[in-house]
Amino acid sequence: MKALIVDDEPIAREVLRGELESFHDVVIVGEAENGRQALERIAETRPDLVFLDLQMPVMGGLEVVSHLKGGHLPVIVIVTAYDEYAIQAFEAGAIDYLLKPVSAARLQKTIERARLLHGKPREKAEKIAEMAGTRVSEAEKAPASWKVVGRRGEEYVLLDFSEVLAFMAEGEAVWVITAKDRYLATQPLRAIEGRLRQLQFQRVHRNAIVNLNHVRKMSALSSQRWLLTLSNNQELIVSKRQAHAIRGLLRW
Repeated sequence: MKALIVDDEPIAREVLRGELESFHDVVIVGEAENGRQALERIAETRPDLVFLDLQMPVMGGLEVVSHLKGGHLPVIVIVTAYDEYAIQAFEAGAIDYLLKPVSAARLQKTIERARLLHGKPREKAEKIAEMAGTRVSEAEKAPASWKVVGRRGEEYVLLDFSEVLAFMAEGEAVWVITAKDRYLATQPLRAIEGRLRQLQFQRVHRNAIVNLNHVRKMSALSSQRWLLTLSNNQELIVSKRQAHAIRGLLRW
């Protein structure tokens, strides 16, 4: 696994590098001293594993995560001296946290977790999407910072919910519709709907959920039938079951 070390403290980078060199299947491909540089190094070296400090100048660790979009997505491990959010946020997942100073035994467990995700782009993308929304405690979490994972070919892309115009089911497949493209979702429509409750999305049909911020026109086909036009000019018919909710939106 190719590894990138990101920390604003040279000594911390050197210590972690020394510990990682004991693992035969880990190759260190670079270092970065701030978040902006980290994004550049990730694009250049395409690491499998990134050890990322939380508190850095220019751009912090979680902000780096929020800027990861798609294509090659690494496994992210937070390395921090502060446990206020890291322990709560990352303890349960294979995307891990390490508290400084990092012990050899704890690093061993992290590498083992990273190996389990190595070569699994979908799982990595979903973990990063989950992590991008975990900036603070669950009660204070900002829904706008959450991510949705979409697949195009062999690539998994992280999308801001504001970019999504609609989620549409076709048989077993669920499509994530954006202004210029569409991606296969990694979760069923019901699971996606559960994450949308605090956002500006509305189910308009058993097979479709739309972003209300991207509805450009609502046309009455009958007393119980509506036609929605989205910002990309895609049209959707509202089911009778959802007609009341849509009429309420029109009055508002």
